[in-house]
Amino acid sequence: MGDLQRISRRAFVFGSAAIAGGIAFGSYSNAEPAATTAANGNPLAAGLGPNSVSFNPWVEISPEKITLIAQHADIGQGVGSVQPIMIAEEMDLDPGQFEIRFAGPSPAYFNTGFADELAPFLAADQSHAAEEARAAALENLRKSGLQMTGGSSTIPDTYEKLRMAGAVARETLKAAAAKRSGVAVADIRTRSGQVILPDGTKIPYVELAAEAAKIPPVLDAKPRDPSKWRMLGKPMTRLDIRSKVMGELKFGIDLKMDGMLFASVKLNPNKGQPLKSYDASKAQSMPGVKKILEIKNGVAVVATNSWYAMRAVEAIDCKWAPSTYPAEQADHWKILEASFKPKFLGKEWRKIGNVDAGLKGGTQLKAEYRAPYVAHQPLEPLNGIAIVSDKGMEIWVGHQSPQAVQYVAATAIGLKPGQVTFHNQWTGGSFGHRLEFENVRVLAEIANQMKGTPIKLVFSREEDFLQDIPRQISVARYKGSVKNGKIVAADLQLAATAPLKGLLERMGAPSKDPDAQLAAGLWNVYYDIPNFRATSYEAQGLSPSTTWRSVGASTAGFFTESFIDELIHAAGLDPMKGRIEMCTVPHYRKVLETVAEMSDWKGPLGKGKGRGVAFVESFGTPTAEVVEVTMTDRGIRIDKVWVAVDVGKVVDPINFQNQVQGGVVWGLGHAINCELTYAKGAVQQTNYHHHEAMRLYQCPEIEVRGLENDPKVRGVGEPPVPPAAPALANAIFAATGRRIREMPFNKFIDFV
Repeated sequence: MGDLQRISRRAFVFGSAAIAGGIAFGSYSNAEPAATTAANGNPLAAGLGPNSVSFNPWVEISPEKITLIAQHADIGQGVGSVQPIMIAEEMDLDPGQFEIRFAGPSPAYFNTGFADELAPFLAADQSHAAEEARAAALENLRKSGLQMTGGSSTIPDTYEKLRMAGAVARETLKAAAAKRSGVAVADIRTRSGQVILPDGTKIPYVELAAEAAKIPPVLDAKPRDPSKWRMLGKPMTRLDIRSKVMGELKFGIDLKMDGMLFASVKLNPNKGQPLKSYDASKAQSMPGVKKILEIKNGVAVVATNSWYAMRAVEAIDCKWAPSTYPAEQADHWKILEASFKPKFLGKEWRKIGNVDAGLKGGTQLKAEYRAPYVAHQPLEPLNGIAIVSDKGMEIWVGHQSPQAVQYVAATAIGLKPGQVTFHNQWTGGSFGHRLEFENVRVLAEIANQMKGTPIKLVFSREEDFLQDIPRQISVARYKGSVKNGKIVAADLQLAATAPLKGLLERMGAPSKDPDAQLAAGLWNVYYDIPNFRATSYEAQGLSPSTTWRSVGASTAGFFTESFIDELIHAAGLDPMKGRIEMCTVPHYRKVLETVAEMSDWKGPLGKGKGRGVAFVESFGTPTAEVVEVTMTDRGIRIDKVWVAVDVGKVVDPINFQNQVQGGVVWGLGHAINCELTYAKGAVQQTNYHHHEAMRLYQCPEIEVRGLENDPKVRGVGEPPVPPAAPALANAIFAATGRRIREMPFNKFIDFV
């Protein structure tokens, strides 16, 4: 604790404010080399044209246009809208008055939103020690310059600094107008991309760029109070909606270049293993084929279009090295079942009271839960474009970790990361898929063998499934006891593959620490249970796994809230009332009370109908869901879902609702239908008809309410996912008396 103790609360508060305010605010022009050199904290400075200005890493104004930088990757969650709007709100810009560009790799865009996750304290813990730990984590993030989209951190990371960036730009433009006109800054206002003088004269921002570049930025600018917001906090249409609906927006897969050739690949389905040999005789004479290339763990075909490339690569007969993990799925489960041993111990994450003694009294319960591998399956398959020259590589790909793209691409072909120029793209979904690198690595290898030619790589849907690194597979063994109408002990143990450690290793940053994502949904239980223990074990020798929407909480949340429900029923308590009375955090309790009020919870509904409730905090965001079902002659029908979420501040109400509803559909669909299984070392499910999401006819009405009681601004992209599965399982129990303890549920019950 030595380093943490040296960081005072004051240092935390002011350090956070400085970081939130942005990095190296400054006003620079290419016409001023000294200023450009001094601007090493602002990645926009070096690329400025004449008479242009960049106040900070998020705002660029030239005589022709205003460009706002979206720091995070847009993977469908709305970054390309809400982040520019946060800047525009403070700059008094209207939609349509600015262009949007995604940030390139730079430590200036380090993600402050990860600090809470990296500190070893519960999200609801606002103690001095917890804040000191978060301050230390924040400083480590600053030093590392980690630029990444994930962990529902987009809004927590940028809520303060993007508003501050816009405020600095606004006030500096006013100062430039004051210098030009001789009017006091206090008498100048802004509106719709213009500075307005007292006599009504309007000066567009673009006309002030050159003058603003020559004066010091106004660093003491303050963002407006939310009560004065014009756009934020109010219903608004996302900036990308029209272009997506009209088919105008260009995703990564839509990108084209002159002289471009197309590539597709066949890689070893035994993940991570090499190619032994291949016969490409059939493919060589197929239409459009230009080149057949051997790459690290497979083959690639370069052709005149993607369809020709995919057809030809399918025709290549490959001999593969076998997998290092069990070839058959049954053996994966056997390894998990044998992983509850000291040598596989990840960590005892939390211990309260005397658990062993507590388990001996009262009525005892035991339950085992399971969650399978599942795929990410975004609609847009993996793709990218790259050009390799003697000087380096340029790559266009949608990805959540720009610096890691540089590292992986460079390492694949013997370059330095700085020799790789990365252009992020609009992405048609990720769910964690765009945190991995298989397309980046093979694209670099192919382009390196075709120097000077733009190469467009597109994975077939089947190859996308085969090469997808799935969500962790997990088994939980829970024990508990109840006495006199109360839960007196709970011992939660799970064994799983380690998703975060696997990702870090593939990023070139291996960690020996316990995988903290296995604690998500396991240790962060906010019920008054006097004897409580949460322990994870890290299974070895299984398929690699990675982050998947809500990561560890997607499985452990199901295990834990299902078991809490079992304990509550054994104690003779109402599932909702019992949770509310046990909840130890006041504003978390309010989330449960809100969802109870929304759903008009009054206990049992009668024969054939049931409601289930679940409450999970993930990535700092408390979420409660109630699912109502009916048992029909053909199976379970999901009638309605109610969701209450506390994010501290709802910045974009419509997108907030869409994100919550989408998370519920994602969570329910995968709980019902989805599973990846291995046979002969390869995944058996290679397209959507084998790995179905929720069907439209199965989708219930979903009612959402956002609360703003949390002292911090939180994210919402992932937190609605974890409660969906246990709320559904608990509802099925209420309707049928049957406990389902394994996903996917359709192995045990039909759904209509």
